[in-house]
Amino acid sequence: MKTKIELVQADITHLAVDAIVNAANKTLLGGGGVDGAIHRAAGPQLLAACILLGGCETGQAKITEGYKLPARFVIHAVGPVWHGGRANEEKLLADCYRNSLALAQERDLKSIAFPAISTGAYRFPIGRAASIAVGTAREFLGQNPGSLERVVFVLFSEEDYRVYCDAYRSAFGTQGPG
Repeated sequence: MKTKIELVQADITHLAVDAIVNAANKTLLGGGGVDGAIHRAAGPQLLAACILLGGCETGQAKITEGYKLPARFVIHAVGPVWHGGRANEEKLLADCYRNSLALAQERDLKSIAFPAISTGAYRFPIGRAASIAVGTAREFLGQNPGSLERVVFVLFSEEDYRVYCDAYRSAFGTQGPG
C-alpha cells in the first residue's frame, strides 16, 4: 500500500479523515485558532473528554473521539512556543508530529490531517515548521511502511500553503505534492 502525503488549503474541521490533529495547548480545554475551531465544530462532548485527559505536555499527543466532526478522532498535540530556537523547540515540534503519527498507527488509522502546529499564536517560523512537519512525516512513514495511507497537511492561508509546498519540494525533490 502506497502512502501519500498531501497538501491542501482548507478548513481542517471539514475533512473526512480518520483523525485530525488539534494544535492544542497544555490544558487541552480549547483556545483560539485551530484549537477553538475544532472544539466548536466537535461540540461540548470534546471538552468533556479533554477534561478527563488531564492535560498534555509539550511535544506529546493524546486522542479523543471526533464527536460532531467528520473525522472519527481528534489527536491533541501540544506544540512548543517559539523562543528563538533556544528552548529545544525544533525537537519538540518534531515530537508532536511523530507522537501523533504513532497514535494513529497504534489505532490502525489510515488517514490523518495536520494543521501547521505552533505557527500561529506560538510564533514558530512557518518555513522551519513546514520543513520539520514534512520531514518528520516522511521519516516516520519510511520507518513504518504501510502504517498510514494518507497524511494530509491542511493549511488555512494561501501563504502557508505555498510555504508547505516549498518544504515538500525540498523534502521530495522536484515532484509536486499529491
